[in-house]
Amino acid sequence: MTGPRRAAVLGSPIAHSLSPCLHRAAYAQLGLDWRYDAIEVTQSGLAPFLAGLGPQWAGLSLTMPLKRAVLPLLDGASDMVALTGAANTVVLGPQGRIGHNTDVTGIVRALQGIGAPTAAPAVVLGAGATAGSALAALAQLGCTCVAVLARRPDAAEGLLPLAEALGLPTDVGPLPQVLPERTQAPIVVSTLPVGGSQALAPRVPEHPGWLLDVAYDPWPPPLAAAWVAAGGSAATGDEMLLHQAVEQVRLMTGQQPDVAAMRAGLQAEITRRRVAAQGHAPR
Repeated sequence: MTGPRRAAVLGSPIAHSLSPCLHRAAYAQLGLDWRYDAIEVTQSGLAPFLAGLGPQWAGLSLTMPLKRAVLPLLDGASDMVALTGAANTVVLGPQGRIGHNTDVTGIVRALQGIGAPTAAPAVVLGAGATAGSALAALAQLGCTCVAVLARRPDAAEGLLPLAEALGLPTDVGPLPQVLPERTQAPIVVSTLPVGGSQALAPRVPEHPGWLLDVAYDPWPPPLAAAWVAAGGSAATGDEMLLHQAVEQVRLMTGQQPDVAAMRAGLQAEITRRRVAAQGHAPR
């Protein structure tokens, strides 16, 4: 094997990803001469991309639309992948391609970080792969029941077998144009892309509780900003991304990275992007 070990985040679109700054900060802190890139890979391009990887590759981070598409291409998977039907991490090694789901850990720790209660009702907005991870995370937090609201309720119904396996009472319904009273449940997790959640921002609940909005570009996402302005507590996708990346680095390198070092790298990149977006990027 020649050259440094490699890892990357794959998805489409991928240019907005913050994963590179997180993993690179971890490598610097751990003293690893590793390379981490963001690579545009579509669902149809995933199989040939995986087939072309050499022995220098240690792992992959996956985002939309690949978290479910990768499943038939794996040689093995963690129990959490089997449970949720989604993998956001692939560790490459002697055993082949082994899938993991670190999104669940990221969601749990992001909600804990804003003091979200346990043993409380919750609402999940959206029905994609991240929504399944949200159900698993809410079950770990001891939530008593969950309502899943999606543009296509039939897609949300696909999450009911997972909810049953988790022992988590769950019902589904359509995602309305404005946030209804039922979203006054103490915990709300929005797995919607920023374009989907932005329309809900002007109509947050009158007494908002704890929100995790998994969007992070632009930062802060409009729904989270409106939630905080109304007096609620909110975590955004960058905090979830941080904690799931900590677990990814551990899985790929076999070493425990420093969370503070990774958070500093993340905050520096967010600041750089905000300055550039305002047209004042340093020359």
